[in-house]
Amino acid sequence: MNTQEQKRVMVLNRLLVGELTAAEAAVLLTLSERQVRRLLAAYRKEGAAALAHGNRGSKPVHSISEEVRNYQHLRDLLAERDGITLSRASVRRILLATGIGSPRTQRRRQHRRRRARYAQEGMLGQIDGSRHAWLGDRGPWLTLIAAIDDATGKLAAAVFREEEDAAGYFLLVQQMVQQHGRPLALYHDRHGIFKQTSKATEADTLKEQLAGKQDPTQFGRLLEELEITSIAARSPQAKGRVERLFGTLQDRLVVELRLADARTLEQAQQVVREYLPRFNVQFAVAATQPGSAYRPLSEPSQAETLFCFKYWRTVGADNVVSFAGQRLQILADQQRRSYARARVEVHERLDGSLAVYSTGTCLSTTPAPAEAPLLRARTGPRVTPRPAAGGEPAVSVRTETAGSPPAAPTPPKPRADHPWRSPLLASKRTPSSSGKGGTIT
Repeated sequence: MNTQEQKRVMVLNRLLVGELTAAEAAVLLTLSERQVRRLLAAYRKEGAAALAHGNRGSKPVHSISEEVRNYQHLRDLLAERDGITLSRASVRRILLATGIGSPRTQRRRQHRRRRARYAQEGMLGQIDGSRHAWLGDRGPWLTLIAAIDDATGKLAAAVFREEEDAAGYFLLVQQMVQQHGRPLALYHDRHGIFKQTSKATEADTLKEQLAGKQDPTQFGRLLEELEITSIAARSPQAKGRVERLFGTLQDRLVVELRLADARTLEQAQQVVREYLPRFNVQFAVAATQPGSAYRPLSEPSQAETLFCFKYWRTVGADNVVSFAGQRLQILADQQRRSYARARVEVHERLDGSLAVYSTGTCLSTTPAPAEAPLLRARTGPRVTPRPAAGGEPAVSVRTETAGSPPAAPTPPKPRADHPWRSPLLASKRTPSSSGKGGTIT
């Protein structure tokens, strides 16, 4: 019996002994009093078996035969090839019964509502990247990194890259700031380029452990310095405006690139730069509130110190900073004669050049000479052949290295004519008749 039938047995037993009335039993079983009396009469006559459904164990009239169940095709293929017409639910039920589930795991759909556009241009920008065969079969696959204004739908900036990387987003924001200004906020996904996804652990620095979170990424640090709010979307639908933008560009921009016969990344960048104004004229809409929320840089010269990757390094005792296989010699200046053991900030600019900063001041540097190769001492002794005088065979001389322990002294060897080498009893050999040997006397 199932749990519902067990509950009915318990209630009917109490009804039989008079602990409950028919009305109270009807409330507990969510049935009418008439149905309760019918169940009680059947229970008295047949016992607990009367509470089971009458169709239990019988085959349904509309059930599908076992022969039909052997087919593992989809509904359309069954109808086209075998002439068997089944509903989609029946095909799904048959496949699930045999252990064949859908390859796509479907989640329960969430309730979503369309968000209204921001009121003014420059309040919010949506950024993302799309890897696509933009050049067709004429060139390699490229990634288009683009930014669209939420209020007007204008394509604010676009950059072609070989792959979606942090340098591409640096160039995108730099292009946006130069042409329009700094937006109030940027809407993006949860890629590791934009923000750290984990809390500080024991493997992180002490500063990060005390703060309870990891330091921002290079792009996150750039947005903080530009005073741009970073907003991470929780689903692709949340930033649907930039997602739909790529759908439009994959139709129209691909044609523009084909007409221009673009084959390289540089040519594709030139085409998209010329296409931006035409796209905005055709697809941009007017904002609800006139004006612009873009903010210019307070000092245009700050761009060189903002749009770069920054790393902390410790200066060596010889005033040399090592970074990515390169060595920079820090020259003396009026502030300090030596920067040995000082913490400096190395800026890797987007053009690949390096600059060293200390307390906000750019230091004078020059390429440092390469380090001399290390002379590693061998652990074993070195053996050097030395020719001997008088036609004697070469003698091996053992020379010790600085890093090896001294070898045991070699005992002196007597000369070939030394008396020690002479036999105690002189032997006399006489040649034999065969000439092959002799006899000893």
